[in-house]
Amino acid sequence: MAKKITERWIVKAGSNMIVSGGPMLIRAWMQQVSVLRKKYGIEVIWVTSGAIATAVEFMSDRSGFNRGKRTLAEKQALSAIGQPLVLDLYTMGLQAQGLGAAQVLLTYEDLADSKRRENFQNTIEQLLEWRVTPILNENDAVATQEIRFGDNDSLSARVAKSLSAKRLVILTDVEGLFESDPRTNPTARLVPELKRVSPALIKSMGKSGAGTQRGTGGMLSKLMAAKIASDNGVRTHLVKGDEANILTELAQGHLHGTVIYGRRK
Repeated sequence: MAKKITERWIVKAGSNMIVSGGPMLIRAWMQQVSVLRKKYGIEVIWVTSGAIATAVEFMSDRSGFNRGKRTLAEKQALSAIGQPLVLDLYTMGLQAQGLGAAQVLLTYEDLADSKRRENFQNTIEQLLEWRVTPILNENDAVATQEIRFGDNDSLSARVAKSLSAKRLVILTDVEGLFESDPRTNPTARLVPELKRVSPALIKSMGKSGAGTQRGTGGMLSKLMAAKIASDNGVRTHLVKGDEANILTELAQGHLHGTVIYGRRK
């Protein structure tokens, strides 16, 4: 018998995780989504990036396709190609667990406008009641905010605020926040917890917070997202997304990556 729902989590997966992990990693995540609901009473709203990066891989062997720097229109077109490809991976992973998937594409205006935000909230609540997992992404084919900077990090934090989530889990390709850049300093130490994200910390990130070739996020945008979440009482976890059973480990109270505590409203 499934446990009564007592918590709501927003889980966000970045572009690099989606492309490098592929179907097997997404299937493993969706298995954990099922366990979270059945065993721990945690319902998950999933925020995914990776549409553009997936489309680039899909288009790479086509004649005339340019893998170099692209215009905004080209990025938006790639997003339109990649969205159904990414959704198919989540749908197959969830169906293997007896769960459904629903795609919800958002823009910042949807969350800023009170009526559109209410419609979004009502849709999500109905999907969860039907045991269908919402798979959210920014509607990059028509919007431009996250396509330029953020890789959906900020969007996931605003969704957490809008849907009154208890936790925001950002799955990334590093273990968490380090005291210095581990790519240039092998002895850099992991920061296990933060009470808050200070302006000084954000300022100190500089170029070390840049994203990857596949994603525009990087640690800077994750810290900015964590600040939004924390200021609204949501606890944020920055964790390595391909660690085995990372989501269920967090549900069991194990410490992974960096946790940024939610401040009392």
